[in-house]
Amino acid sequence: LAIGLSGAGLGAYFQLPVAALPTVDFPTVNVSAQLSGASPETMATAVATPLIKQFQTIAGIDNISARSTLGSTSITIQFSLSRDIDSAAADVQAAIDSARRRLPDNMTNDPSYRKANPADAPIMLLSLRSKTMPLTQLDSLAENILSPAISTIAGVAQAQIYGEQKYAVRVQVDPDRLAARGLGINQIETALAAANDQSPVGTFENAAQAVTLDVPTQLSNAREFTSLIIATPNGNPVRLGTVARVIDSVENDNLASWHDGERAITLAVQRQPGANTVQVVDAIKAALPGITAQLPASVSVDLMNDNSLQIRAAVDDVEFTLLLTIALVVLVIYLFLGKLVSTLIPAVAVPLSILATFGIMYPLGYSIDNMSLLALTLSVGLVVDDAIVMLENIIHHMEKGMAPFEAALVGSREVTATIVSMSLSLIAVFLPILMMGGVVGRLFT
Repeated sequence: LAIGLSGAGLGAYFQLPVAALPTVDFPTVNVSAQLSGASPETMATAVATPLIKQFQTIAGIDNISARSTLGSTSITIQFSLSRDIDSAAADVQAAIDSARRRLPDNMTNDPSYRKANPADAPIMLLSLRSKTMPLTQLDSLAENILSPAISTIAGVAQAQIYGEQKYAVRVQVDPDRLAARGLGINQIETALAAANDQSPVGTFENAAQAVTLDVPTQLSNAREFTSLIIATPNGNPVRLGTVARVIDSVENDNLASWHDGERAITLAVQRQPGANTVQVVDAIKAALPGITAQLPASVSVDLMNDNSLQIRAAVDDVEFTLLLTIALVVLVIYLFLGKLVSTLIPAVAVPLSILATFGIMYPLGYSIDNMSLLALTLSVGLVVDDAIVMLENIIHHMEKGMAPFEAALVGSREVTATIVSMSLSLIAVFLPILMMGGVVGRLFT
């Protein structure tokens, strides 16, 4: 029996996930929506409010918070601990679909959701750097290759880009030149919109088929935009470069990130609520070589931060404390009993009890974390208490001249009621913890 328990416990130990604490994450879904150029007030009233009203019809919500900035709204929905994150996300998507008809028609993108809490710290930071490639191309690689590939890994909520450098053509209008030609800013806006129109110009049809006619009129860089004709007053064409400075730039030049003193594109990976940080990080590291193989040779992907290292270090420290506790307990017993054979009983009982506990933890879904290891460390004293009471009484009878087998029977029979009462009193103390709800209940159960 002892060998079987030890083998099962040892096998379960290497299968148990490692975490800082038991899983107590509230199921959280973050919804984002964009409307280019809209003020924070407009985003709050025209976008956030219709969405929130629809979200309030979902069952099991604990809290809804929203944050609106220039052209963007972020809504965080926190559900009760009893809600499943996948079913909650499905309800959120249904609510978005229902609210879409009440949103502005010119939304930049349809509202989207992520199974992540934006307040959570990233579990991993990656940087993209290159000696030869501009940051705008690095940003494109991060957005189109690296981020989508990492986001598909189990347990990953999103891979968000920090220090975005999305390519954009920046038009800096000179008001004096514009006024001198009798033009307004609205004419420039109309010309720019027409230059980027992706609508087909017409169709060719006959009785058998219809062919869409599409003319590539989109402009792609500052040089092409400079020659764009914005108006023809009195038959004289006025080009954009005449009244404005047109440059190749980025969408937001206030964003930047560095790694080791060099400009870089940073990828911040967030886990889904309830996902194990160590397992997710290990999965990303395993998939990273295959993902980076799709990138140009001049691009380097480096690990900036790995939260799993801190978790592993903390758990290793508690594991060392547990082993040290067992060693000190056995040493103290030996010093007081003075007999090596008698000391072997608690020396075997304590590790066997811990290994058997691992065998129970695995099928119940527990993890090796600071709380479970703290409980095991505490249980060492409880197990040794019972062992010492039993052992001391048996040795007492042996010292009176009783045979070892007879002393074991008589001594154990005398203290059975005492040990049972000690165990029941401990159960009475810790039983209420099993009945606690909320975050505290999740931590201890």
